[in-house]
Order: sequence, then structure tokens, then C-alpha cells
Amino acid sequence: MSKAPQSASNHGRFDPMFHIVTFGLYLANLVFAVISEVRHTDWVSTWYLVLSIFVIIPIFKVRQYPLKVQDRVIRLEERLRLQALAPEEWHAQIYRLSEDQLIGLRFAGDDEVVELAKQALEHDLNRKQIKERIKSWRADDWRV
Repeated sequence: MSKAPQSASNHGRFDPMFHIVTFGLYLANLVFAVISEVRHTDWVSTWYLVLSIFVIIPIFKVRQYPLKVQDRVIRLEERLRLQALAPEEWHAQIYRLSEDQLIGLRFAGDDEVVELAKQALEHDLNRKQIKERIKSWRADDWRV
């Protein structure tokens, strides 16, 4: 089964074990806790419902931590790439790019990344707007 080349329209990551299994089990547990609370209103059922509601916090944190680390690595990678590709007189501008802009630039090919970075600063482009302007998409298959 061949995989379509990555592009702006299909670059999102979907992890069935996380997005379906983890959230499916969480939702089933929450439904069971609500049913238990409705049928047997006592402190045990109430406590079970409270725990079922608050278990969502670690589920989101487990996902959020690696994404934040990934964003920090992307920020570093893109700054290094821009320093290697941009003219020296433009290097000071690299640090004006926001994290959101640098993350959008990671998909731009080397031949267009510097020009897109300049446009991002001049027009205050966000991640989505940068991705829409990319002509030569550079796939990122290592993302979390």
C-alpha cells in the first residue's frame, strides 16, 4: 500500500493507539462512571466519577510534553537551517521569527525557506499561512 506524498492537506499525524484506544477507553470509563453515579448515588460512585473526570489531565499532559519538546527542537533546527541558507546580513532577523512561524517553515524546501521566512516577518504570517505558501513541500515523517 503506497503512501501519498506528504503535503499541507495531509501532514497531520494520527496515532490510532493514542487517538482511538486511549480516548475510547477514557470515554467508556467516563460513561460507566456517570451510569454508576446515576444508579448508585453514594460516595464511592461520586469519587469514581470525580477521578474519571480528572484522569483527562494526565492524558493531555502525556501528549503535550513530547509535542512541546518537538517544537523546541524544530525551533532550533529551523534557526540553524536559516543561518546556513540565508545571507549573513539577514541572520539577525532569524531571531525575530516566532515559534509558530518557525514550525510552519519546517515544511519548506531549502530553495524557498529564506524567502518564506522574510515574507513571514514582513506580513506577520502564522503557521497555516506559511504552509499554504509552500511550493516545494519538505516532508517531516519524524514528528510525534
